[in-house]
Amino acid sequence: MSVMFPAFLDLAGRKVVVVGGGPVAAGKIEALLAARARVTVIAPNIRPEIDDADVEIVRREFVDSDLDGAWWVVAAAPPAVNRQVREAAERRRIFVNAVDDREHATAYLGGVVRRRGVTIAISTDGRAPALAGLLREAFDALLPREIDEWLDASDEARRLWRREGTPMDLRRPQLLETLNSLYGKRRIPSPARREPQRDPSVSSLDLGRDDPEPAERSRGEAPIPTRATVALVGAGPGHPDLWTRRAVAYLEQADLVLYDALVDAQALRRFTNAQCFCVGKRARRESVRQETIHRLMIRAARAGKRVVRLKGGDPFVFGRGAEEALALAMAGIPFEVVPGVSAAIAAPELAGIPVTHRGTASGFLVLSGHAIDTFERGLRAIQPNAVPLIVLMGVGSRAQLAETLIGRGWRAATPAAIICGASTPDEWVWTGSVSDLGQVDVPDGIAGVVVIGDVVRIRESLAGTSATEEVKYGRH
Repeated sequence: MSVMFPAFLDLAGRKVVVVGGGPVAAGKIEALLAARARVTVIAPNIRPEIDDADVEIVRREFVDSDLDGAWWVVAAAPPAVNRQVREAAERRRIFVNAVDDREHATAYLGGVVRRRGVTIAISTDGRAPALAGLLREAFDALLPREIDEWLDASDEARRLWRREGTPMDLRRPQLLETLNSLYGKRRIPSPARREPQRDPSVSSLDLGRDDPEPAERSRGEAPIPTRATVALVGAGPGHPDLWTRRAVAYLEQADLVLYDALVDAQALRRFTNAQCFCVGKRARRESVRQETIHRLMIRAARAGKRVVRLKGGDPFVFGRGAEEALALAMAGIPFEVVPGVSAAIAAPELAGIPVTHRGTASGFLVLSGHAIDTFERGLRAIQPNAVPLIVLMGVGSRAQLAETLIGRGWRAATPAAIICGASTPDEWVWTGSVSDLGQVDVPDGIAGVVVIGDVVRIRESLAGTSATEEVKYGRH
């Protein structure tokens, strides 16, 4: 294998061509615009967020001459198109970043950490992008929050070295002394910022009865007290507008945030300056082991850091939040559980499907579809078609879910729905019957909820009249 040459490109004002108009292309365009490149997007079909971006759009298939005058090319199309792009770029001596298509790439992007004026790029030469992502998160967690102070001190030191003619071999030791002096001058944090000592026996669900009255907090006259060392926080189904005020309060005061894969990392940065590390688990993808998450929380808390474990939905609804709470309790770490909006209720609700309805359903059952045998055991508790079913983590096993339901006496014509990406710009809803579940093509890479029962029919009556049909979260 050839050794890759690492480099950073100045693309400001230069033409960059992106071939492809899907979600992968959209993700690349944001970084290119941040680098002030002149971006041209070429594809027959373009996603709405690309339409809204400050780019030139060409709605047709790629032709070789599209690369004339380009400095950099991103190929985010099917392999056959990427091959054509590479061949055209090769003749023009232009490097091509073919996204997740190593065969047709001549340039590979790594995981990038940007903190103030520091940029770190990690590459696996295109072999293991997921590993590059994990390494990126690790570096992000290790970088000091005071990096802007480090840069200012380094700039000042560099000017002094030039003025005094300091030899190169003396500059690094002097810079190290300068950086160490920053911490020597720093005052001890005020007691209000640090965690007061508490009896670990009152760790769990204490919301703090000495909080100001809700009316006082709503006027913004006093901050919401956050007293726990670790907060297990529910992030709801997706959009940060659905995060609670208490969740935001913990994020604003956090030193370290360990967040799930379904959490919007860009939105997270609006609420916190903490070190943020993705520890999420996604099906068939590399992930951080649960025991490792426990160790990270406990180690950081014992080092005096305020930790937020930000979990999709509600921490105690199929989120393994109870396991994390038990690990903290056994370690004697004061913690608080901050409830979140569960996708089990929110996803159907945002799609116009109530989980209960007078005369149709007086209750509902939430099950996990991750393992079919567990799902089937849950069905034994109820008669077929007795109550609506809300199935989390069941989109991938939807064909087996349908087979199991019909095998246990549920009507094949029972209404069913799949809601993917609830509350996000990528929200996608399908409705049909249980017998059709196995034939549905769902979007890749988006979490979903399956709803089974007559309550699904109510969506038809609400369609076109609900505000959710006109104003979706993230698409105002």
